Amino acid sequence: MKKEAKLVKKVKRLLKRLGFRRWLHHFGPKTYEFYEHVIVLLIKMYCKFSYRRVVYFLDLLGFKCPSKSALQYTFSKLRKEFWNKILGETSGDAYLVALDSTGFSRENPSYHYLRRIDGKMPKIPVKLSCAFDTRKKKFCSANVRVLPAHDIRDAEYLLEKSKPKIAVADKAYSSEKLYAFSEDNNILLMCPKKKGTFRGHCRIRMQKKFRTRTYHRREIIESGFSSLKRRFGASVSSKKSSTIRSEVYGRLACHNIFQMLFETFRTEPY
Repeated sequence: MKKEAKLVKKVKRLLKRLGFRRWLHHFGPKTYEFYEHVIVLLIKMYCKFSYRRVVYFLDLLGFKCPSKSALQYTFSKLRKEFWNKILGETSGDAYLVALDSTGFSRENPSYHYLRRIDGKMPKIPVKLSCAFDTRKKKFCSANVRVLPAHDIRDAEYLLEKSKPKIAVADKAYSSEKLYAFSEDNNILLMCPKKKGTFRGHCRIRMQKKFRTRTYHRREIIESGFSSLKRRFGASVSSKKSSTIRSEVYGRLACHNIFQMLFETFRTEPY
Protein backbone atom coordinates (compact mmCIF):
# COMPACT_ATOMS: atom_id res chain seq x y z
CA MET A 1 0.00 0.00 0.00
CA LYS A 2 3.00 2.33 0.15
CA LYS A 3 2.95 2.99 -3.59
CA GLU A 4 -0.71 4.10 -3.54
CA ALA A 5 0.03 6.37 -0.58
CA LYS A 6 2.96 7.82 -2.51
CA LEU A 7 0.66 8.66 -5.43
CA VAL A 8 -1.76 10.47 -3.11
CA LYS A 9 1.05 12.41 -1.46
CA LYS A 10 2.60 13.32 -4.81
CA VAL A 11 -0.65 14.68 -6.22
CA LYS A 12 -1.46 16.63 -3.04
CA ARG A 13 2.05 18.12 -2.95
CA LEU A 14 1.86 18.94 -6.66
CA LEU A 15 -1.46 20.79 -6.39
CA LYS A 16 -0.31 22.66 -3.29
CA ARG A 17 2.93 23.73 -4.96
CA LEU A 18 0.99 25.09 -7.94
CA GLY A 19 -1.33 27.06 -5.65
CA PHE A 20 -4.62 25.35 -6.42
CA ARG A 21 -7.51 25.54 -3.98
CA ARG A 22 -8.30 22.77 -1.53
CA TRP A 23 -11.95 22.59 -2.60
CA LEU A 24 -13.29 22.49 -6.13
CA HIS A 25 -15.95 25.16 -5.49
CA HIS A 26 -15.93 27.79 -2.76
CA PHE A 27 -19.70 27.64 -2.13
CA GLY A 28 -20.22 23.95 -2.92
CA PRO A 29 -20.54 21.05 -0.47
CA LYS A 30 -17.18 20.27 1.14
CA THR A 31 -17.50 16.51 0.64
CA TYR A 32 -14.50 15.76 -1.58
CA GLU A 33 -11.32 17.78 -1.89
CA PHE A 34 -9.91 18.75 -5.27
CA TYR A 35 -7.01 16.29 -5.06
CA GLU A 36 -9.48 13.40 -4.65
CA HIS A 37 -11.10 14.30 -7.97
CA VAL A 38 -7.71 14.55 -9.70
CA ILE A 39 -6.47 11.20 -8.35
CA VAL A 40 -9.60 9.36 -9.49
CA LEU A 41 -9.35 10.95 -12.95
CA LEU A 42 -5.69 9.95 -13.26
CA ILE A 43 -6.55 6.36 -12.29
CA LYS A 44 -9.39 6.39 -14.82
CA MET A 45 -7.10 7.46 -17.66
CA TYR A 46 -4.18 5.24 -16.69
CA CYS A 47 -6.36 2.10 -16.39
CA LYS A 48 -8.55 3.13 -19.38
CA PHE A 49 -11.74 2.88 -17.32
CA SER A 50 -15.05 4.60 -17.92
CA TYR A 51 -16.44 6.98 -15.29
CA ARG A 52 -18.90 4.41 -14.02
CA ARG A 53 -16.33 1.60 -13.93
CA VAL A 54 -13.65 3.56 -12.05
CA VAL A 55 -16.19 4.56 -9.37
CA TYR A 56 -17.35 0.96 -9.05
CA PHE A 57 -13.76 -0.32 -8.93
CA LEU A 58 -12.64 2.10 -6.22
CA ASP A 59 -15.79 1.44 -4.19
CA LEU A 60 -14.93 -2.27 -4.24
CA LEU A 61 -11.47 -1.46 -2.88
CA GLY A 62 -12.98 0.69 -0.13
CA PHE A 63 -11.65 4.07 -1.31
CA LYS A 64 -13.56 7.32 -0.88
CA CYS A 65 -14.57 8.38 -4.37
CA PRO A 66 -16.80 11.09 -5.96
CA SER A 67 -19.78 10.05 -8.05
CA LYS A 68 -19.74 9.54 -11.81
CA SER A 69 -21.54 12.81 -12.57
CA ALA A 70 -19.20 14.77 -10.26
CA LEU A 71 -16.16 13.37 -12.09
CA GLN A 72 -17.67 14.26 -15.47
CA TYR A 73 -18.36 17.83 -14.29
CA THR A 74 -14.80 18.22 -12.96
CA PHE A 75 -13.27 16.78 -16.12
CA SER A 76 -15.13 19.24 -18.35
CA LYS A 77 -14.08 22.25 -16.22
CA LEU A 78 -10.31 21.63 -16.28
CA ARG A 79 -8.65 24.01 -18.75
CA LYS A 80 -5.38 23.77 -20.65
CA GLU A 81 -3.70 26.26 -18.28
CA PHE A 82 -4.24 23.78 -15.44
CA TRP A 83 -2.83 20.86 -17.41
CA ASN A 84 0.16 22.82 -18.72
CA LYS A 85 1.05 23.79 -15.16
CA ILE A 86 0.92 20.11 -14.24
CA LEU A 87 3.15 19.22 -17.20
CA GLY A 88 5.63 21.99 -16.43
CA GLU A 89 5.90 21.03 -12.76
CA THR A 90 6.27 17.29 -13.41
CA SER A 91 8.82 17.73 -16.22
CA GLY A 92 11.04 20.36 -14.53
CA ASP A 93 13.45 22.68 -16.33
CA ALA A 94 14.17 21.64 -19.91
CA TYR A 95 17.42 22.23 -21.78
CA LEU A 96 16.67 20.63 -25.17
CA VAL A 97 13.12 20.02 -26.36
CA ALA A 98 11.71 18.55 -29.55
CA LEU A 99 8.59 20.03 -31.19
CA ASP A 100 6.18 17.88 -33.16
CA SER A 101 2.51 16.99 -33.49
CA THR A 102 0.38 13.89 -33.82
CA GLY A 103 -3.29 13.02 -34.23
CA PHE A 104 -5.96 11.09 -32.35
CA SER A 105 -9.06 9.66 -33.95
CA ARG A 106 -12.40 10.49 -32.36
CA GLU A 107 -13.64 6.97 -33.01
CA ASN A 108 -12.13 3.50 -32.94
CA PRO A 109 -14.14 1.53 -35.53
CA SER A 110 -13.67 -2.06 -36.60
CA TYR A 111 -11.72 -2.20 -39.87
CA HIS A 112 -13.63 -5.33 -40.87
CA TYR A 113 -16.93 -3.42 -40.94
CA LEU A 114 -15.31 -0.37 -42.53
CA ARG A 115 -14.37 -2.51 -45.52
CA ARG A 116 -17.87 -3.93 -45.71
CA ILE A 117 -19.54 -0.50 -45.70
CA ASP A 118 -17.61 1.70 -48.11
CA GLY A 119 -13.92 1.32 -47.33
CA LYS A 120 -13.48 4.93 -46.19
CA MET A 121 -11.15 5.54 -43.24
CA PRO A 122 -12.22 7.90 -40.44
CA LYS A 123 -10.58 11.32 -40.32
CA ILE A 124 -8.30 12.45 -37.49
CA PRO A 125 -9.59 15.86 -36.36
CA VAL A 126 -7.95 15.91 -32.89
CA LYS A 127 -4.46 17.40 -33.16
CA LEU A 128 -1.87 17.29 -30.36
CA SER A 129 1.23 19.52 -30.50
CA CYS A 130 3.90 18.97 -27.84
CA ALA A 131 7.28 20.09 -26.55
CA PHE A 132 9.12 16.97 -25.38
CA ASP A 133 12.20 16.93 -23.12
CA THR A 134 14.59 14.59 -24.93
CA ARG A 135 16.69 13.89 -21.83
CA LYS A 136 13.99 13.22 -19.22
CA LYS A 137 11.53 11.72 -21.75
CA LYS A 138 8.66 13.87 -20.45
CA PHE A 139 6.17 16.24 -22.02
CA CYS A 140 6.91 19.86 -21.04
CA SER A 141 3.95 21.63 -22.67
CA ALA A 142 1.15 20.80 -25.08
CA ASN A 143 -1.76 22.24 -27.00
CA VAL A 144 -4.79 20.28 -28.21
CA ARG A 145 -6.95 21.31 -31.16
CA VAL A 146 -10.21 19.61 -32.01
CA LEU A 147 -9.95 20.75 -35.66
CA PRO A 148 -6.87 20.38 -37.91
CA ALA A 149 -4.40 23.28 -38.01
CA HIS A 150 -0.83 23.89 -39.17
CA ASP A 151 1.99 22.98 -36.79
CA ILE A 152 3.43 26.49 -36.73
CA ARG A 153 0.33 27.95 -35.01
CA ASP A 154 1.17 26.28 -31.68
CA ALA A 155 4.97 26.59 -31.79
CA GLU A 156 5.32 29.93 -29.96
CA TYR A 157 2.95 28.82 -27.20
CA LEU A 158 4.92 25.58 -26.66
CA LEU A 159 8.25 27.38 -26.48
CA GLU A 160 6.85 30.04 -24.15
CA LYS A 161 5.60 27.40 -21.71
CA SER A 162 8.61 25.05 -21.82
CA LYS A 163 11.36 27.76 -21.90
CA PRO A 164 14.22 25.60 -23.25
CA LYS A 165 17.72 26.59 -24.32
CA ILE A 166 17.61 24.57 -27.56
CA ALA A 167 14.59 23.46 -29.62
CA VAL A 168 14.69 21.05 -32.55
CA ALA A 169 11.84 20.66 -35.06
CA ASP A 170 11.17 19.52 -38.62
CA LYS A 171 10.76 21.66 -41.73
CA ALA A 172 7.15 22.54 -40.89
CA TYR A 173 8.44 24.83 -38.11
CA SER A 174 10.94 26.66 -40.34
CA SER A 175 9.41 30.13 -40.24
CA GLU A 176 11.05 33.52 -40.00
CA LYS A 177 8.49 34.61 -37.40
CA LEU A 178 9.31 31.61 -35.19
CA TYR A 179 13.05 32.19 -35.66
CA ALA A 180 12.59 35.79 -34.53
CA PHE A 181 10.52 34.71 -31.52
CA SER A 182 13.20 32.19 -30.53
CA GLU A 183 15.97 34.75 -30.86
CA ASP A 184 14.08 37.25 -28.69
CA ASN A 185 13.68 34.58 -25.97
CA ASN A 186 17.30 33.32 -26.18
CA ILE A 187 16.28 29.96 -27.67
CA LEU A 188 18.37 28.24 -30.34
CA LEU A 189 15.94 26.81 -32.88
CA MET A 190 17.28 24.08 -35.18
CA CYS A 191 15.21 23.27 -38.26
CA PRO A 192 16.49 21.83 -41.56
CA LYS A 193 16.51 24.13 -44.57
CA LYS A 194 13.47 24.30 -46.79
CA LYS A 195 14.15 23.93 -50.47
CA GLY A 196 14.31 27.35 -52.10
CA THR A 197 13.86 29.32 -48.84
CA PHE A 198 16.80 31.60 -47.98
CA ARG A 199 15.19 34.85 -46.77
CA GLY A 200 15.11 36.24 -43.25
CA HIS A 201 17.90 37.63 -41.07
CA CYS A 202 16.96 35.52 -38.03
CA ARG A 203 16.68 32.41 -40.19
CA ILE A 204 20.17 32.91 -41.61
CA ARG A 205 21.74 33.52 -38.18
CA MET A 206 20.04 30.45 -36.67
CA GLN A 207 20.90 28.12 -39.54
CA LYS A 208 24.59 28.94 -39.18
CA LYS A 209 24.39 27.25 -35.73
CA PHE A 210 22.58 24.17 -37.07
CA ARG A 211 24.13 20.88 -35.92
CA THR A 212 22.97 17.61 -37.49
CA ARG A 213 23.78 15.52 -34.41
CA THR A 214 21.73 17.80 -32.16
CA TYR A 215 18.87 17.95 -34.65
CA HIS A 216 18.50 14.15 -34.65
CA ARG A 217 17.41 14.37 -31.01
CA ARG A 218 14.05 15.30 -32.55
CA GLU A 219 13.39 11.63 -33.27
CA ILE A 220 12.97 10.94 -29.54
CA ILE A 221 9.58 12.69 -29.52
CA GLU A 222 8.33 10.04 -31.97
CA SER A 223 9.15 7.43 -29.33
CA GLY A 224 7.22 9.53 -26.80
CA PHE A 225 4.13 9.59 -29.04
CA SER A 226 4.46 5.85 -29.63
CA SER A 227 4.65 5.18 -25.89
CA LEU A 228 1.64 7.43 -25.28
CA LYS A 229 -0.55 5.68 -27.87
CA ARG A 230 0.52 2.16 -26.95
CA ARG A 231 -0.26 2.83 -23.30
CA PHE A 232 -3.49 4.84 -23.60
CA GLY A 233 -4.72 4.16 -27.13
CA ALA A 234 -4.76 6.15 -30.38
CA SER A 235 -8.38 7.30 -30.10
CA VAL A 236 -10.41 9.40 -27.68
CA SER A 237 -13.77 8.35 -26.28
CA SER A 238 -15.03 11.81 -25.26
CA LYS A 239 -17.53 13.66 -27.43
CA LYS A 240 -17.41 17.32 -26.33
CA SER A 241 -14.41 19.50 -27.17
CA SER A 242 -13.74 20.38 -23.51
CA THR A 243 -13.63 16.74 -22.40
CA ILE A 244 -11.59 15.72 -25.45
CA ARG A 245 -8.92 18.24 -24.51
CA SER A 246 -8.94 17.15 -20.87
CA GLU A 247 -8.67 13.50 -21.89
CA VAL A 248 -5.59 14.08 -24.05
CA TYR A 249 -3.96 16.40 -21.49
CA GLY A 250 -4.68 13.85 -18.76
CA ARG A 251 -2.82 11.16 -20.69
CA LEU A 252 0.23 13.41 -20.91
CA ALA A 253 0.03 14.11 -17.17
CA CYS A 254 -0.24 10.36 -16.45
CA HIS A 255 2.83 9.76 -18.59
CA ASN A 256 4.86 12.27 -16.55
CA ILE A 257 3.54 11.41 -13.08
CA PHE A 258 3.69 7.63 -13.36
CA GLN A 259 7.13 7.79 -14.96
CA MET A 260 8.30 9.67 -11.85
CA LEU A 261 6.82 6.91 -9.67
CA PHE A 262 8.42 4.15 -11.74
CA GLU A 263 11.83 5.86 -11.49
CA THR A 264 11.38 6.05 -7.70
CA PHE A 265 10.35 2.42 -7.15
CA ARG A 266 12.35 0.69 -9.88
CA THR A 267 14.69 -2.09 -8.75
CA GLU A 268 16.68 -2.78 -11.94
CA PRO A 269 19.87 -0.74 -12.56
CA TYR A 270 19.88 2.19 -14.98
